[in-house]
Amino acid sequence: MQKSIKVIGIAGGSGSGKSTLTKKLQQVFNGNTLVINFDDYYLPRDDMPLEERKKLNYDHPSALDIARLIEHIKALKRGDDVQLPIYDYALHTRSEKSRTVKADKVIIIDGILTFHDKRLRDLMDVKIFVDLDADERILRRLKRDVCERGRTVNEVIEQYLSTVKPMHDKYVEPTKKYADFIIGGNFSCKDVELLEKNILKLI
Repeated sequence: MQKSIKVIGIAGGSGSGKSTLTKKLQQVFNGNTLVINFDDYYLPRDDMPLEERKKLNYDHPSALDIARLIEHIKALKRGDDVQLPIYDYALHTRSEKSRTVKADKVIIIDGILTFHDKRLRDLMDVKIFVDLDADERILRRLKRDVCERGRTVNEVIEQYLSTVKPMHDKYVEPTKKYADFIIGGNFSCKDVELLEKNILKLI
């Protein structure tokens, strides 16, 4: 296993600002990062009609192929290339396409359930939880899912009330205790600079 490869995990509620923080950290490491979106590891549900796939609970840990992500992280840390899956949000299933990647100096894993599985946590050098008020998170998710993922407003609201919020309370929020750092989702320059300094010290 190559000691030079470091893994940063970023967790937090949907719409909290995880992707924004990921981009800021990429700048810190001058782009020498491989970003892995945990959402791309949703299990494929090709055996189900689209309308049934839409009703699945995608915020429960069982919706994710966690074992496969763990295998990929281990392989990347060994220096091996891996085929990362790509998820199609419009069709609610895994795309037939994938991307071949190799590890850079830093691997960043971004996802709401990044800290759920201890086996995955144990592969991380730094764990960051992005914390943001629920009202702001739902507004951000609404904008993202409608504009970027082809969802309707009603679909987003229904999904939020039926699965996103209850799963956040049950599975996401409790993982905050595993974080090395907790940062608010409305990032101030001072907050980010302090986080950067502390991360650089750790890795």
